[in-house]
Amino acid sequence: MRNNSLNDFWFHVAALAMVAVWAISFLNTRVLLDAGLHPVEIFVARFTIAYLVLLALSRFRITMASSVRDELLLAVCGMCGGSVYFIAENTALEYTLISDVAIIVCVAPVLTALIGAFFYRDERVTPMMAVGSLIAFAGTALLALRDGWVWGDSVLGDVLAMLAALSWAVYALVLKRLNHSYGTLFITRKSFFYGIITALPVLALSDTPSPLAVWKQPAVWGNVLYLGLVCSMAAYSMWNIAVKRIGAVRASNYIYLSPLISMIAAAVWFGERANEIAYVGCAMILAGVIIAEKFKRTPINHHARRH
Repeated sequence: MRNNSLNDFWFHVAALAMVAVWAISFLNTRVLLDAGLHPVEIFVARFTIAYLVLLALSRFRITMASSVRDELLLAVCGMCGGSVYFIAENTALEYTLISDVAIIVCVAPVLTALIGAFFYRDERVTPMMAVGSLIAFAGTALLALRDGWVWGDSVLGDVLAMLAALSWAVYALVLKRLNHSYGTLFITRKSFFYGIITALPVLALSDTPSPLAVWKQPAVWGNVLYLGLVCSMAAYSMWNIAVKRIGAVRASNYIYLSPLISMIAAAVWFGERANEIAYVGCAMILAGVIIAEKFKRTPINHHARRH
């Protein structure tokens, strides 16, 4: 029993470490944006690196799902957990603070549970969960409008961050169905593939690709490799292992530390500072999410986010 507890401890440490990796990855993306890369370029580059590594690990065997419906669901995973999520999140970082994006994206578990109540019989919205959700959404509105009731770049960034959270919620629900029939690496690899495919048209319609000279900068290719190998490929794999050992609910609790880690890192590296209203909004979002999750009757396997 003692050995099992000790082993579980290290899986908890692994889950917390991956949350920290994803939280700090906002800064890596910001560095790439400041260097001149387009949000879609960043996503395609990191997912392509991760996909090629996973494809090599599977000995380059291209396999399909057992049915057309499941293959379509994998495509939805690629869009909602990949292209839509990361393009919205990366673009949001162009318009608003890193800490704002990290906080708003943290609402994803609540959205997952609320939407799941309509599609799964084993999911029910309890009164306290509804209260927590309302508190979280009120905090999001307060954070988005911290500078007044004026539509601006900051509000646009916050709306894009909320779109990313909604996209991840849909991904988590589709993933719940696929997890019953397929292995983690298969789903992850296929999701990376469809994420890349659905992002390519957006990349083609975007601005002129970044010059080769930009990609040659050590800071650029270094951060891209880190996002692809560590934040995408390795972190997803290690997170899935931790979830299988300690459970999705206990592992997901560490996600609530992500905004705090991102806020501290952004303050240290980029000098980001928030006003009092922003702090109140952040506190409301975290409190609301924790209340909603704590009083959720049946947990959803989030496969949780991220970067």
